[in-house]
Formats: sequence, C-alpha cells, structure tokens
Amino acid sequence: MARSASAIEPARGPRPWALWATVVAGFGTLAVSIALAIAGDELVRPGLQAFLFNWITIPYLISGTLAWWRRPESRLGPLMIATAFVMALTALQWSSVPALHAIGHLLDMVPAAMFLHVFLAYPTGQLQTGPRRAIVIAGYVDVVLLQLAKILVGSNPDGLLAITTQPALANRIEQVQLIVMSILLLSGAALLLVRRPATGRTRRRPATLLVDTFGLGLIMLAVLYVAGLRSWTQIETVRHITFAVLGLAPVAFLLGLLDARLARTDVGALLMELRAHPGGDLREPLARALHDPSLTISYWLPQYGTWADPEGHAISLRGPEDGRATRVIHRDEVPVVALEFDRSLEDERELLDAVAAAAGIALENNRLQVELRARLQELQGSRARVIDAGQKERQRLERNLHDGAQQRLVALALELQLIARSSEGDTSSRLLQAKREVTTSLDELRDVARGIHPAVLTGHGLAVALESLAAQAAVPVELEVAVDGRLPERVEVAAYYVVSESLTNIAKHARATTASVHVTRSSGAVVVEVVDDGVGGADTERGTGLRGLADRVEAVGGRLRIWSPAGHGTRLEAELPCE
Repeated sequence: MARSASAIEPARGPRPWALWATVVAGFGTLAVSIALAIAGDELVRPGLQAFLFNWITIPYLISGTLAWWRRPESRLGPLMIATAFVMALTALQWSSVPALHAIGHLLDMVPAAMFLHVFLAYPTGQLQTGPRRAIVIAGYVDVVLLQLAKILVGSNPDGLLAITTQPALANRIEQVQLIVMSILLLSGAALLLVRRPATGRTRRRPATLLVDTFGLGLIMLAVLYVAGLRSWTQIETVRHITFAVLGLAPVAFLLGLLDARLARTDVGALLMELRAHPGGDLREPLARALHDPSLTISYWLPQYGTWADPEGHAISLRGPEDGRATRVIHRDEVPVVALEFDRSLEDERELLDAVAAAAGIALENNRLQVELRARLQELQGSRARVIDAGQKERQRLERNLHDGAQQRLVALALELQLIARSSEGDTSSRLLQAKREVTTSLDELRDVARGIHPAVLTGHGLAVALESLAAQAAVPVELEVAVDGRLPERVEVAAYYVVSESLTNIAKHARATTASVHVTRSSGAVVVEVVDDGVGGADTERGTGLRGLADRVEAVGGRLRIWSPAGHGTRLEAELPCE
C-alpha cells in the first residue's frame, strides 16, 4: 500500500467550547473597543478609529480560530488569536481609568512585533530560519523593554508606572524605539521578498497574495513609525491606511483556506483524469489538484540510490529554506515518489493525503518508467565510454606501430639496400629481394596501422582523411565535404568510419561502378551520406559490418538510416549530433 511520509502525527483539534469561548471573547472585545472609542475624548473621529481597529482584531480572531480548528498541528492559529487579543487590549489606553490606561499604554507597540511574528512564521507558526528568529526576538525586546523604559521615565507623567519625569529622555528612547522597529519591519519585509519563488517558478496565487499582503503591512507599519519620528502632519491618514492594510492579511489568509477547501473537491476530477490517461504526465493533473503550479515530482531509484526527475536525471531534494516543502510517498515502507510544493500547502494534510492516495498507483508506474529512462541513459553513457576507450587504445596501438615496428622496418630496408650495393652477384640480388619483401611488409603494416586509427584524421582533419579514403577506393568516388574547421574528435572518428566501412562494403558486395560521399553540417548535426549505384539489398540486421557501424553512430547519440532496394543501389545516411 502507498502511504505518504509524515514527520508528526496529526494533532488533536481544540475542544468546541474553546473555539466558542474564543469567538465570544473576541466579540466582547469588539463591544468594549467601540464603547471606549465613543466614551474617550482624545480620539479624532472615534467612529472611524473604532472601525479600523476592529477591522484588524476581528479578522485576525476569525482567521486564527478557523486555522486552529482546521490545522491544529500548526501554531499559526493560536498566534493569530493572541495577536488579535493583544491588539484589543491596546484599546484600553483610550480609557479614563488609570490602571486600564497604563495596561493599554504598556502594550501599545506589542502588536507590531506580533504582526512581524505572524508574517514571518507563516504557514507553520514556527520561525524556520535564524534570521527570522533574530528579527522577531529583537522586535519583542524593542516593544517591551524600550516601551517600559519610556513609561518609567515619564513619557506620560500622569501614568501609574512613571517613577520620574524626564520628557527629553523619554522622547529620545521613543525615537530609538521607532527607528529600531522600523528597521526590523523593513528587514522582515525583505525576508518575505526573498521567500518569493525564483524566476521561472510559478507560485500558488493565494499564497502569493498573502505574502505580498504581509510584506505591504510591514512596510506600512515602518512608514507609520517614520511619520511619527518626523512629525508628519498627515500622520492620522497614514495610520488609517496602515490599519486598513494590516486588516487585509487575515482576509487573504481566509482566501487561502477557501482555495485549499476547493482544491479537495478537485481530487475526484484527478481520479477521473488518471483513469482516462493512466500513463500520461502526472505533474500537470497533480498541480491542478493541489492548486500549485510550482509542483515538481521526483522519483526514487533504489538501484542507483538517488532521486531522479521525470527524464531520469539524478537530482537532490531541496530543503525548506527556499519556501518549498516535500512529501515523500512510500509503498511497502520503500520511498517511491517525492512531491515538492509551495510551503503554504504543508499544513493541508488532508488534501495532500487525498492526492497521494489517488495518484499512488500512477506514480508507481511513472517511477518505473523513470527508472527505465535512467537505465537507458546509463547504457548509452556506458556504450559511449566503451567507444571512447577503444578509440584511445586504437590511437595508442597506431602510435606504437608507427614509432616502433614501422621505424625498425624502414631502417632494415635501408640497411639491406646499402649492403646490396656493396655486394656482388647472387648475394646482391637476394639482398634486394629481401629489401623488397621488407618494403611490402612495411606497406602492409602501414595499412594495418591506418585501419586501427587513421593518423591523418588526427593530424589534418576530416576533409583530408576522407580525400585519402576516396583516393584509395576501389571505385571512383565523388567527394564533397561542406564542413568548416575541425569537429569534435568523436564526431570526426565516427564520420570517418562511416565512410570507410561504406566504401569497403561497396568494394566487396555492391558491384558498383561509382559512389558519392557528401558531408554537411546544419542544425546542430553533421550528416554523412554515402550513395552507390550497385545491386542494393544491404541490411543492418545481416552481417556485423553495418550493425557495428550503426552501433558506433548510436554511441555518439546519432542515427543511421539505410535505403537499399534490390537492384537500385544503396543510400546510407548517418546523422551525428554536433552542437
């Protein structure tokens, strides 16, 4: 049976009474904040202030409650609920009761750090990297310690917590606090931008909208604090815009939940599509079912101990640092397939499990196809390596014959000729006969060396080497080489042997009167064409000559085609890839 690997077991959801208590408490804060706004005499346009204030708290409360209910293993829901309640408590600074006002004033800046925490911890509720943790911790230190210090030295002289009255020092602490928080907010926005997908990878649209909303909210908070530092006259307008933007984040989060919910209904369509096209490409239907165009599929190849892409190339699974998550699907405790997707899907366990179960058999079939492609690539690479090793050995033998045996035979022939000149009679004629035999042996040895590896090809290139073959052919050969410059060695060697073997076959079997050889280069390939007017009937499946030639061409990734109708000559065409 196929199953998907899971790092942790699904967490038990919250009790229903806890969810209802959260909702009731949230709407209680709504009523209290409205009452405080209306009763307070320090707010400008209190109705608008109360609306924008609850535009943040209520959506965060609703989104957090739904996230806690639907995704109990994620810490994001409780974190959003806590953010909503802390935000609600800051409304106490509108109260005329000194104790309530002091609590609201102390918590005034804490929501900024909590917004930063929520945005950087999405979607798991955990801060995944060191920089994120450092920024959030620094934010909490800034909004708690500096806020407390500012209150103690008398930022509000009438406050219950003020132990001294030093307005200048309090003002300086506030400036430092706002500057530090602005820098942290902008740094958080930068981390969110880094989290976006690399060029060429499409992200899930709801996740893109949510991350963009997070980043915009952090930037607007930083702008609001800069406006406070610079004492902008339009600071209230900036405050209203900032509150409006911050309230968009939970709305975007709810859209993401709805998108995931709708995605579950697509599993049925996935089953129908897989049944209709069981051997087709799985990435597109799985990406549609998950609503994640960035989905990638990797297959485990146990024979090679590695993961491979659908083309059979070995790859490594990516980690979570670039906003990706991985779900490994097992069959009989053995990994089969890995799905890599946007990390915002990581806590949609039900959707991922449903898709994995629906596609389990099809994914196993695809894995077998990928394993077959990997074996084919290994076979092709192995064959090419064997050809290259054989070619290097041929070059070594040719050099040894040329530098060793041939040179000694040449020296022996010269020595015999010199001795014959200084001798008389029968001895001289016998020495000259021996010299002729040595010369004949030398010619035969040169032919053997040339057959092992054509030195002229290495030294002068394909055109000159083919001219040498055409000159030695048994029939007249029309030669045309339309190739500029040198080609890669393995391509030149393959093309040379195609012509050499073809001319040899023409001489032995074709009973031809003429032949032609054309070599051209176009569209990233070298095409070698050999045509004769012989009896035809050539077949790569009969005899080892043409079969070996086909193997040599295929070893360099090429293709050999032969047209040889009986009585109408033979046309051989080899296409050799050459970038």
